[in-house]
Amino acid sequence: MSLPEIRSLILTVLLGGLGAAVAFYLAFPAPFLIGPALVVTLAGLAGLKLIIPLWLRTVCFVLVGISMGTAVTLQVIEAAKSWPLSFAMVFVAVVILLYAAYFVLKIGFGYDHKTAMLASSPGHLSYIVSLGADIGGDIASISIIQSVRVLALTLTVPLIVEFLDLVAVTPGAPAVAMSAPVIALVIAASAGVGFLFLRINMPAAFLLGGVAVSVATHLSGVVSGSVPQWLLIPAYVTLGCLIGSRFSGVPIGRMKKAFVAGAVVTVVVVAIAAVIAIFVTSMTGLPLNATVIAFAPGGLETMAAMAVMMHADATYVGAHHVLRILFLTVFMPFVLRRGKGEVKE
Repeated sequence: MSLPEIRSLILTVLLGGLGAAVAFYLAFPAPFLIGPALVVTLAGLAGLKLIIPLWLRTVCFVLVGISMGTAVTLQVIEAAKSWPLSFAMVFVAVVILLYAAYFVLKIGFGYDHKTAMLASSPGHLSYIVSLGADIGGDIASISIIQSVRVLALTLTVPLIVEFLDLVAVTPGAPAVAMSAPVIALVIAASAGVGFLFLRINMPAAFLLGGVAVSVATHLSGVVSGSVPQWLLIPAYVTLGCLIGSRFSGVPIGRMKKAFVAGAVVTVVVVAIAAVIAIFVTSMTGLPLNATVIAFAPGGLETMAAMAVMMHADATYVGAHHVLRILFLTVFMPFVLRRGKGEVKE
């Protein structure tokens, strides 16, 4: 990293830490995500250069993945037998959320087909931006609309869960933390598996690497305990900073339309996702806090971290978001090609 990048990183972390401290003091739900995301966003929009480098976000993804894996028990695996209907609703939810947002952006805001479709994707931001670059969509508008959605969900989902009194009384992860040598070995193994997943183009490779190693070691009895809070809290703060840093250097005036469009789309998809979550809970008996987070179209890593922080079933939430991303990977090129054909006709 260059000296200016190091300075930007230090400033980002300091602002994020300040936001986390204030949010914690004010008793916000998920304060270590909400506080940094909000403060870093405002600072970025004010013109500050703020960054979270790739290596740091990767470490955080690994830690969140390990934390998710510690909640997987034989009882959880047994409970997963009741999830097929919930998994099926992921496909339904993706299609409904995608086209609802698409019509809002195309008809309500006048975006072209490609830009509206890509900006409407309920997640998988890096993949969507790559597709946009390949087919010629408005990358700036797509990025802003998608980032507004991620930020808004990060801020609102914990508030909704807290407001509806859906936070579980006790966390699902083991209370005793892993020792420093053990967690170091687990992190190293998770990073190695993450690199393997990356080689085969698996989405959220390092988060899933952490999940895989953590599940394997905990179920086998080789390792027991949770991720130490002195590691997990900084990881949450960094993820919050990462969300906020997406707005660094964004010209507010030129992108006003994209900001408004992103806000409107977020309201629409959150309302639809909430209805789907309530339906799934009514049909399966699954806890509403878990279904709300599982069907919220936010980033995989952010929603996984939120599930852990809000004491929801992180395994259930993570499985649904991974399925959503995998489906989007296949589905988005299909709908873009179909739309292109319709235009030609």
